[in-house]
Amino acid sequence: MTSNTMPKSARILVVDDEPDLRTLYELTLVRDGFSVSTAADLTQAYAHLNEGLFEVVITDMRLPDGLGVELIRYLRKERRRERCVVITAYGSAENAVESLKAGAFDYLTKPVDLKQFRGVIASAVQDTKTRVSSDARTAVVPGSAGETALARLVGDSDGMRLLKERILKVARSMAPILVTGESGTGKEVVANAIHANSHRASGPWVAVNCSAIPENLLETEFFGARKGAYTGSNQDREGFFQAARGGTLFLDEIGDLPLAMQSKLLRAIQERCIRPIGSPQEESVDVRIISATHKDLAAEVQAGRFRQDLYYRLNVIQIMIPPLRERREDLPALCAALLRRIAFDSDIAVPTLPAAVLDQLALDPLLGNVRELENLLHRAVALSEADELQFEPSSSQSLAPEPSPVIHNGFTPIDGRQPVLTSDLQGYLDNIERAILIQALRETGFNRTAAATRLGLSLRQMRYRIARLRIDAPGGGESPDEAD
Repeated sequence: MTSNTMPKSARILVVDDEPDLRTLYELTLVRDGFSVSTAADLTQAYAHLNEGLFEVVITDMRLPDGLGVELIRYLRKERRRERCVVITAYGSAENAVESLKAGAFDYLTKPVDLKQFRGVIASAVQDTKTRVSSDARTAVVPGSAGETALARLVGDSDGMRLLKERILKVARSMAPILVTGESGTGKEVVANAIHANSHRASGPWVAVNCSAIPENLLETEFFGARKGAYTGSNQDREGFFQAARGGTLFLDEIGDLPLAMQSKLLRAIQERCIRPIGSPQEESVDVRIISATHKDLAAEVQAGRFRQDLYYRLNVIQIMIPPLRERREDLPALCAALLRRIAFDSDIAVPTLPAAVLDQLALDPLLGNVRELENLLHRAVALSEADELQFEPSSSQSLAPEPSPVIHNGFTPIDGRQPVLTSDLQGYLDNIERAILIQALRETGFNRTAAATRLGLSLRQMRYRIARLRIDAPGGGESPDEAD
């Protein structure tokens, strides 16, 4: 064992049974001004930990007398302050996931990229220093970006309180997080709160809607492209991974990615390397991945539409957002917050919400969750002539399913009329398609995803048809399922 005696800015313990690697890590860290101690196995590591505190523990996964994950569990059990960084063998995704679930701050893959190594250790040291006590991981600095982001999650119900506690608990890890919940519950708001309360808060926040990118552009958008990689490419193009370097990459609607792209994304996340289109070599990337979906990914895996290994890699930590119908006690505070925002954007006084209107809202199914509630309030503000809001039932309450049209000679007439010969066949067919789409949207509370499923369409196909036929959600703006 060796140790450094130079002035200390932070103490780091390196645990690895290969002498050459121990020396490499030690020299790299000493050059950055850290005080370094080394150990060849778990026994020596425990001896060092019993002698004093460290900021960071770096450990190989496989050691002569056990596994590095045992060290992580020990630190967690003893409520020690040290952040643990695990070094795994190339391609050992299972080990990386296991260590993150056990409480590791981050992991590195052999052969270790020293630039990435230094960045990860610096982040771990910074994070340790911010934790002045074992309760610091759930503390929020007043007036900080983290507090502002959490404040957007309005409500004091048990479900919201537990959600906020979980956000603060997982924010400081590098473990991938999967945010799940119905359309309109606010998955992007939750993901942003995780980013804002993490040690990466000062880094980029890049949010990507995976379902909105044409399939032939996915690789370019995610990984970038080099100049001359394709016709018209006159300069290097940065992808999402490069743009999010040092910060957080939020992948919304991850369940809509095609299988071919899922495979490429898996490798980028696992190995933390990407190859821009047209580039002869890979480049390392330093991003934290948060993904979200309204789909049941486990069911998608069973159906063969989502890769099991990617699901396993993304679902290290899962955060489920409760639907609005399960936390109706939050409605008064939520309405007040939304009305303040609407009034500010519209440059008007904050309207009053009568108790009777609030009672009506409490009975509304609100199938579109928070986004549908916001649309309702927007419409009420727009239509009310006094300071007191006049409430109209939501689409899910007032737009009852229309009677099924009668079918004649294999045709479905519009408004009960027989089909007629017309010189504008395309316009006639568009009217039929529009009527069918509107009926499906009405019956699903203008939830595009549910309507698409009912009609046997993909969400992308549904969006295309809605745009082409110029179908608007009630109250204007996006439909409820666009609020993820």
